[in-house]
Amino acid sequence: MTFFSILCVLVLEQFKAAPAVRIRAWQDRYAAFVERHFNGDEERHGMAAWAAGVALPALLVLIAQWLLHGIHPLLGLAFNVAVLYLAVGFRQFSHFFTDIHTALRMGEVERARALLGEWRGGGERLGSDEIARLSIEQGIVHSHRHVFAPLFWFMLLGPVGAVLYRLSFGMAQAWAAPACVPGGGAAFGRFATRAFFALDWLPARLTATTFAIVGDFEDAIYCWRTQAAQWADATTGILLASGAGALGVRLGMPIAGGEAGDAEPRPELGIGDDVAIEHLQSAVGLVWRALVLCLLLLALLTLAGWAGR
Repeated sequence: MTFFSILCVLVLEQFKAAPAVRIRAWQDRYAAFVERHFNGDEERHGMAAWAAGVALPALLVLIAQWLLHGIHPLLGLAFNVAVLYLAVGFRQFSHFFTDIHTALRMGEVERARALLGEWRGGGERLGSDEIARLSIEQGIVHSHRHVFAPLFWFMLLGPVGAVLYRLSFGMAQAWAAPACVPGGGAAFGRFATRAFFALDWLPARLTATTFAIVGDFEDAIYCWRTQAAQWADATTGILLASGAGALGVRLGMPIAGGEAGDAEPRPELGIGDDVAIEHLQSAVGLVWRALVLCLLLLALLTLAGWAGR
């Protein structure tokens, strides 16, 4: 049932993508609602908020799955597909990626810059190569956050796993910002950040390994081992270093700053060529090959399970 649920969602997304903007807006409002009712400037309040805002909905999903599957397996399958459709968003990152690629190929740098700014923020002074580099970085991270990690937890725990990951990611993003606790720093969001780090630890390394397998394995592993720790966020560093090595390009590096013209310092990740527009298509191919490999492995495990009965 797990394999067919994932396959149905991926096919459905190609015809009708989930409303990513509405889902993100709903998640932001939900995180703000939970924060308003639990925020007391202390970490224990953040723990209670996480339990109410993440663990409780996941438990309700588990109960619903159990009840529906008990009524009829097809109802359980439909529930799995519905939950995964909302939790996994392949088109949520590929939409921006494809539009930026098209704009750059057409020479519409201003439009590409605007799309990248809408996707990740900033970027007013970026050139075409910098836009391509940042788009690849954003695509690598988003493919993990919106596809590979939710699929991992779905395969491991079912729909409750996908919900647990997506809500935990949303709460960590919303509550980690200093502004979320007026005058109190990040104490309220500390537990949510740690919980998401724990949930993301293994999936991030599996995603990086998959990139290495379907790309340049030797360079990907070398960059992962020698460069990932230089990045401010350890998980993002692993994903970007492995992706850069697998693609044979250089990511990271300083990028143009704001109106003052200062550059944002960032370590260099990867070895090989400077990113150019044509590397965007290579990045899409890397993500697709990684996804196909995951599906093939899951299909083999499914067949092995049937054969063992």
